[in-house]
Amino acid sequence: MRVVYDENMPAVADYLGHCCELTAVNGRRLDPAQLRGVDALLVRSVTAVNADLLADSSLRFVGSATSGVDHVDRALLEARGIAFRHAPGANANSVVEYVLGAIAAIDVTLEQLLAGARLGIVGYGHVGRKLAARCEALGIDWCATDPWLPDGSIPRPASLEEVLRCEVISLHPELTRSEPWPSYHLLGEQSLDDLHGRQLLINASRGPVLDNTALLRRLSGSDAPTVVLDVWEHEPRVDAGLLRHARLGTAHIAGYSLDAKINATQQLAESLRQLFDLPGPGDTPGELDPSVLRLNASSPAGAVRSLLGQRYRIEDDDQRLRAVVLSGSAPASGFDLLRKNYPERREVAGSPVQVAASAGSLARWAEALGAVPVEVGG
Repeated sequence: MRVVYDENMPAVADYLGHCCELTAVNGRRLDPAQLRGVDALLVRSVTAVNADLLADSSLRFVGSATSGVDHVDRALLEARGIAFRHAPGANANSVVEYVLGAIAAIDVTLEQLLAGARLGIVGYGHVGRKLAARCEALGIDWCATDPWLPDGSIPRPASLEEVLRCEVISLHPELTRSEPWPSYHLLGEQSLDDLHGRQLLINASRGPVLDNTALLRRLSGSDAPTVVLDVWEHEPRVDAGLLRHARLGTAHIAGYSLDAKINATQQLAESLRQLFDLPGPGDTPGELDPSVLRLNASSPAGAVRSLLGQRYRIEDDDQRLRAVVLSGSAPASGFDLLRKNYPERREVAGSPVQVAASAGSLARWAEALGAVPVEVGG
């Protein structure tokens, strides 16, 4: 079986190299000619899978290493008898740790949440549910809205208006233009005008969920909210003015932990093997045990901030994006290079944590983040 895959997907050879002929490609620049004679295509969100791309193909399978599927014309695939699978939930914890890392980096927002401020979640899919679960474990008050879900699906339901009154707002809906609840430009001029300077707005879903033009106008005005953006309406182009007004900006990498990428590859490889009765499971990736974290803090916020910071510093990604976008030299290609050459990042969840004797009472905060205390030492 011939498989073409996005070069930014790790461990494809480990999972499929024993049974497939593999070709790595640039997902943003994938050409229809590269799919001639190919049986399966594995992509990420940068590849639009549409009639133009599939014009000359005889594909039997398309897999997307993503939770969202707005880049895939699923009706076209169904009409042509092409099987489709994606990787819902594979990067959920990575995105959640990005959101928590952003919160921890913004002044005393983390302390305020731990003291009773509220976090509002828009979209209660894999990421929204995982974020809510982390909030529960950390003792953070939260609420969520998702009109596509039936009543009773959300433990702490709220209207969109209620969510937008929370001190922290985190956006995680799928991108859709479908009625009756399209998420395209879900937050436009009117809803953005209602936000104020004591609120933090984070978008780690899809760029067009926020009307970027209206957002720039709002951020240029008085009493504007603090904003963290991982996604942009016209990627790979980033509005330099919007980036200047954002407190932190990154290159659509919230879900880019190594753990998340390998989870997605594994899911797609398993789907491919099951659908086409391929031998498996093949080799697992090389050594993936994360390094040991250390907990030595004097407060709950300090413990959470320290553990998150040992795995990820959002400020570093912000500096990288600003260097590319504000330099004036090929920012669009630079955006993709940041993603292609993204440094290895591991997650706190699942990591072993050494707990100093002086911080023993704070071990539960490590567990709340999904880490595993392994030792209490001096």
